[in-house]
Amino acid sequence: MTFPGTPRPRPRWHHAETDLDDFAIVSYRVDADALARHLPRGFAPMKTTFGDGPGALVSAVAFRDRDFHFRFLPRVGIDCGQINYRAYVTAHGRPGVWFFGTALDHPVVAIPQHVWGMPWRRARIGIEADWTAAPARWSLRAGQAHCEAAELPGPLPLLDGFAGETDWLERLTHPTLGWYRRRDGRVGTYSIWHPVMRPRSFAATAARFPVLERLGLITPGTAPHSVLAQPSLRFDIHTPPRRYRPGA
Repeated sequence: MTFPGTPRPRPRWHHAETDLDDFAIVSYRVDADALARHLPRGFAPMKTTFGDGPGALVSAVAFRDRDFHFRFLPRVGIDCGQINYRAYVTAHGRPGVWFFGTALDHPVVAIPQHVWGMPWRRARIGIEADWTAAPARWSLRAGQAHCEAAELPGPLPLLDGFAGETDWLERLTHPTLGWYRRRDGRVGTYSIWHPVMRPRSFAATAARFPVLERLGLITPGTAPHSVLAQPSLRFDIHTPPRRYRPGA
């Protein structure tokens, strides 16, 4: 593995920390023009050349937060399921992800939703994984959204549309900047940090994500491009998010 990751910004008293358990990135190939219609001016899909033509990628990223807490409240931890829906984009030339929305299985969703104006909603989320099974298995249930996946045998394969492991590790697993449409119509931004992932490759036996369907990016029968999963991953979240100002 050659991707070195990124330096860890110094944690501040107002940042948040969490462990993400049973973490999985379920990605879909989509039409770049269809994705572009959902992005603000100055934002563009990261285009990828797949084996049979061009496109772009979006992902549903699901996990269980364990001991999510703000650093100034270390004894107040939150455990719950979460799903982030994101697209891989550039914002005025800077790479990162555009967040369509987030589902959270906890009443604390009111903070990002109403205090920070983020596109978050409350949802019942069930995530289960058996990392010692042969093959390992991962599953998600959240209303009509669901995914069942089993680990592929052998080493990590070359993912369609990428030049090699370093390429997809940086693009799919390590975006540290994110943007989203605030409830007031403006664009917000925030950043995170985590160590380099050591993902395992899974194949979905069944998957459906209505959020991406309603955006017109996939259909109920669309098969995922890839499923990358890891038992646990430590995250720094640089709260609070802020209004996005190009060039700032």
